[in-house]
Amino acid sequence: MSELQGAWVGKTGFLADPEERRVLFATLDSFRQYRKVAHFNVTHWRRQKFYALPSTEWKLLSGPPFNFLALLEQVDDAIDVNAEIAMHILETGLQSFGLDQEQPDGMTDWRGCATPADMDKARSTMRQLFRDWSAEGAAERNATYGPVLRDLASSFGHVLDLEDVNILVPGAGLGRLVFELCKLGFTVEGNEVSYHQLIAGSWVLNHTKGAKQYMLLPFASDFSNVVSRAHQLRPIMIPDEHPATALIEASPQDTHQMFDGMRMTAGDFIEVYGDMKHAELYDAVATVFFLDTAPNVIRYIETVYHCLKQDGIWVNNGPLLWHWADRGPSQHDIKLEGSDQQHDVKLEGSDHHQLPGQSNLGSVELSVQEVVLLIQSMGFEVENKGIRANAAGYMQNPDSMLQNLYKTSHWVAKKIPRNDASIKAELLSP
Repeated sequence: MSELQGAWVGKTGFLADPEERRVLFATLDSFRQYRKVAHFNVTHWRRQKFYALPSTEWKLLSGPPFNFLALLEQVDDAIDVNAEIAMHILETGLQSFGLDQEQPDGMTDWRGCATPADMDKARSTMRQLFRDWSAEGAAERNATYGPVLRDLASSFGHVLDLEDVNILVPGAGLGRLVFELCKLGFTVEGNEVSYHQLIAGSWVLNHTKGAKQYMLLPFASDFSNVVSRAHQLRPIMIPDEHPATALIEASPQDTHQMFDGMRMTAGDFIEVYGDMKHAELYDAVATVFFLDTAPNVIRYIETVYHCLKQDGIWVNNGPLLWHWADRGPSQHDIKLEGSDQQHDVKLEGSDHHQLPGQSNLGSVELSVQEVVLLIQSMGFEVENKGIRANAAGYMQNPDSMLQNLYKTSHWVAKKIPRNDASIKAELLSP
């Protein structure tokens, strides 16, 4: 398990690179400010608007059976519970990168640089703990990770020692799919560009002490499409499994291999894995809710081809909600997701930033049919493809009146020889 942490702690040059430093520090600061900003955005302004109602009306709603002011106090308590997890994540990040929580100075002063976009990511990361590391999130995981786990288990069922099978998981997020594959016995490497996800995932995998150790109220700040306040304030316990214990139980005879068989790298997928060091290194690549994060999906496909051994397989399951579809020509023209009162709070720091490695690739949005045709034209044989009938949610409150569900594109493709080595060199060149 220490490898998971050390793989990205060992990333050199993040303090020397101003952009890398800014992104990391904004991530850390967003977890520090989580409590303050959540109280302001979720309850403070609601109290102000509530008292702006005619006195007869707010008095009516403040008493039984509505008790709206008492509800806001309960939500404040829930925010404080969630903020304890945010502080644990912050401590993990500071420790991992050797930064001082109490007395940062000069180049290591990470406080006061989070933007509204960074706060959105921190809030989303906290909610993703529900999806990836709670028993209640199992339905979403079964719908998204389940098909990939079954495909890989079936594809390598003939292999006597699964630790000889190297699997790469780009867009690994909080590390749950990496963890599940490692439990099956594979040697797995996750890759993630988001420091929010990396640090939170490291906290769960490396620093939790047992199953169901922490309480989280993932939907406490949701006031729309609520059937009952019990649904809004329903607590969950995380993690549903203690990672270290689960890995030991999965392979009691060889715990050293299980721990060494899982690692994580930090950085942009194309930049990290497009070099010759990673050429034909992996037996399989697994992508879940990842492909549509590409501004230029051709680069993603080419990098996957580059990483896979001959006859290696690529398993994909996810939607095509192209993340860059609404981006303007400049980062200064990007409209942040969400423009309501949740962004009205003035944060310490105000600069916007893009993900590293993504700014000069152009962008294009393709259909599922076009993506399949594209991967076939770029050296893959598609062995199985389809749109899954069972729709999948993503961090979805199962009790909400509003259910956003995806019919995901699921396919298995095998790398085959191709005669256009010049195209490969051209696509991977800067």
